[in-house]
Formats: sequence, structure tokens, C-alpha cells
Amino acid sequence: MLSIGFNHYVDSLVLKLDSIVYKNELGQTYNINNFKYYISNIELISENGKKIRSKEYFLINEDIETSKKIILNSIPEGNYTSMRFMVGVDSLHNCNGAQSGALDPVNSMFWTWNTGYIFMKLEGKSSSSTATGKNFEYHIGGYKAPSNAIRTITLKLEHPLIIEKGKISELKINVNAAEVLKSPTTIDFSKLPTIVDSKNATMIADNYMDMFSIQK
Repeated sequence: MLSIGFNHYVDSLVLKLDSIVYKNELGQTYNINNFKYYISNIELISENGKKIRSKEYFLINEDIETSKKIILNSIPEGNYTSMRFMVGVDSLHNCNGAQSGALDPVNSMFWTWNTGYIFMKLEGKSSSSTATGKNFEYHIGGYKAPSNAIRTITLKLEHPLIIEKGKISELKINVNAAEVLKSPTTIDFSKLPTIVDSKNATMIADNYMDMFSIQK
């Protein structure tokens, strides 16, 4: 059994919704009131190159503490040196309409106006935003070219992850929400306060590829 924990922060500061004021790369201040994303198709690669994939879907939500720890029960014993996972929902499940569990529309991650899932939400306020109420809102989704926002993340483990029968192994992943707003593209709240469709979504998706790292 493998327990994976997701630790959310913003650069060097812990992520706290609606409270801490952060600064982006342009020096613009902001706070965050919503941060959640889908993790799916988790794959562990063993020392001999064998790949073990989970078919489960998980919605990681900063507002729900229990969602930030996921359990994989079907991982065979062995030593694993890297892991891979998808941020988003693959085309098969996007095309199946509204579903249950993590993919239930009640989670507010499903576009009712256009069949498909929102892969990542980052919402908050910034004094630099030109949107109503000084809000910013980045809803990222889309699985068809040229607006495919699905991203696959590969993380190499500094030390092999050992899975043993009857024991719970733990892996902790740091998630820097600030990466959504920087590198390779720096987001300016005054010019791009809102993304709620496929336009510019791939740009944000390229940014959040960098937000995951193994906690040492």
C-alpha cells in the first residue's frame, strides 16, 4: 500500500486560503481562495523498468484536507525509482459525460456548457486585476489539439521507494501553486485576469508542469 501526500505552498510560504498575501514575479500582490486539480493515471516505474499504473482519479483540493492524501492499494511489492502521473482527465473520461466519485459534477470541476472536465482551478484576488471585484480566475481544461491542456509529470525519486507486503509506504509531494503564474510564461493579472475556456489554457498548463517535486 502506498500513501501519497500533497503539500501545497506558494514559493517559500505555506498556502493558506483567503489569508496570506503573496507576490508574483511582477511584484503584484494576490491571495488565493480556491486551488484544486485532478491527478490521474499514476504510474510507478520499478528498478527493472516495470511499470505499474493505477486507473483511479483523484481531485486534490486545498479546501479539503483529506483530499491531499491519497491511497493506492494495488501496488505490487518492489523497489520503485520514479513515478509519473497526469494532471487532468484523459480523453476517454472526458467523452463519457458526467460521472461519479472524484469525477462527479458536484465537485464543480465539470463544464456543463461544454462536455469536459476542468483540470485545474486557481482563483483569488489581486489589486492588479482588471476583472470585476479584482478577482482572478484560471480554469484550465481541454483535451483536443491544439488546446490540449493535459500534462504528464515525471518525478525521479532520490531514494528507491520500497513497497512491502502488509506495510504502508509514504511518499510526499510538494506542490508550488506559484508555478501556475510563472515559467515559462509570467502571468500579469492586469492583462490576463481570467481564463475559463481553451484560449491560453495550454500556456497555463505548461506553467503548472513545474509545480510538483518530491519532498526530501
